[in-house]
Amino acid sequence: MATLLAVKAHPLTNEASKSMKVLYAFLDSYQKSHPEDDIITLDLYHEDFPEIDHDIMTGWQALKAGKSMADLSSEQQRKITRFNASTEQFLTVDKLVIANGLWNLNIPTRLKAWFDTINVAGKTFKYTERGPVPLTTGKKALHIQASGGAYEGQDFASQYVKGILNFVGVTDVQQVFIEGADHQPERTDEIIAEGIAKAEEISLTF
Repeated sequence: MATLLAVKAHPLTNEASKSMKVLYAFLDSYQKSHPEDDIITLDLYHEDFPEIDHDIMTGWQALKAGKSMADLSSEQQRKITRFNASTEQFLTVDKLVIANGLWNLNIPTRLKAWFDTINVAGKTFKYTERGPVPLTTGKKALHIQASGGAYEGQDFASQYVKGILNFVGVTDVQQVFIEGADHQPERTDEIIAEGIAKAEEISLTF
């Protein structure tokens, strides 16, 4: 039995978002072909997910100076605890599915906040005399991304997602792009259907 973490990085539902339609089609197919596996869905836009801010930065500084969690403010404790829980969740799962839209050639800010929680020195990578070395092994990932234009994986967002995953040690990364609907609106349904078909095919052996 494996555990799959689905990271939903879009505020809209699967009825209104192309990337969410493909994500949920993948999850439905995956659940049918892997009935023994656990699926955890992390909805970044429907929970209070922490970003690295003043509370977290000053809290980290205080902890590094020797203070305990109990010495921090309630907000610092809450945010750092949730940040650490996200790191631990990433370490415990076997598979990842990340779905987002391409916004202004980049990933949504909530997804960047999540990536900050999995890119942690001493947890998912370490510094050595030869440079940073990944500490994560044995995980696989699927990145689903929708965009109005067609970039074929050369956009900043998809390269960032794959690059960070590789950096922490997730080297088995597949990608599904739902691209070009803004340029060819008459093909929107066809473009989504192609993305769903590819995602469902991947789900069978993921």
